[in-house]
Amino acid sequence: MPKTIITPPGTSIPIAPFVPGTLADGVVYVSGTLPFDKDNNVVHVGDAAAQTRHVLETIKSVIVAAGGTMDDVTFNSIFITDWSNYAAVNAVYADYFPGEKPARFCIQCGLVKPDALVEIASVAHIGK
Repeated sequence: MPKTIITPPGTSIPIAPFVPGTLADGVVYVSGTLPFDKDNNVVHVGDAAAQTRHVLETIKSVIVAAGGTMDDVTFNSIFITDWSNYAAVNAVYADYFPGEKPARFCIQCGLVKPDALVEIASVAHIGK
């Protein structure tokens, strides 16, 4: 099955061996996305809502670059460092998915950079 690497304009060089997204058979797989600026520094330190918004905007850029919209997202994997940020993450998340919600899970865990409070990976079905 052929696949296309999706790298939106302005994307930073990943800190590990991965790409921002992959399109295969009408499905966009968005890598785990952290609240990083173009130099891979954590943005909005200490603000889970702002970090979530940054992460979802980054995910949106990958999906749009592949030809889709956030309405095409069918699944999200959410990782947070502390359950005390759960409400803030959900409030921003609801802004990006106001209608029918994608399936998802959310777990508490450590992330690759200590100042990162949230990471999200997504799957979107944009058709063929």
